[in-house]
Amino acid sequence: MSDNRKKLKSIILLVIIVVFAFAGGVLYVFTKKFTDITKEKVDYTISAFDLINEFKNNDSLANKKYAEKIITVTGLVTEVESADTTVNIKMADTTSGSYAIFAFQQQNLTEAKAIKEGDKVSIKGSCSGGAYSQILETEFITFKRCALTK
Repeated sequence: MSDNRKKLKSIILLVIIVVFAFAGGVLYVFTKKFTDITKEKVDYTISAFDLINEFKNNDSLANKKYAEKIITVTGLVTEVESADTTVNIKMADTTSGSYAIFAFQQQNLTEAKAIKEGDKVSIKGSCSGGAYSQILETEFITFKRCALTK
């Protein structure tokens, strides 16, 4: 009976350790703060038109090149989607409908809300990659953690 008690205590201790490790991992993921994008090194600088065309020509190669990289994109704003806590800026190829969309970080919302359609801007962000939408028949490229460059 003593061996069974030792095994039970060991199992309970192991379960407690696993629960605390899992809780610590969850806490880390949900409270992780990203560095300010303005302080990150730029991997590529490109025009919105050229970026969209690269993805339209071969999105697999473009994803390998740009996904999870810090990119500065310059172009004309074709749409601004603004809500209380987010701003999305879109630069589109008006002939094909393909576009790049930029989601701004919380600390950069004020300057992003000042942008208007037709403005020429440079935006720095982390490229999440692009994909072709069969339904919309357009290529779209998404960016996160964005900020305007001066």
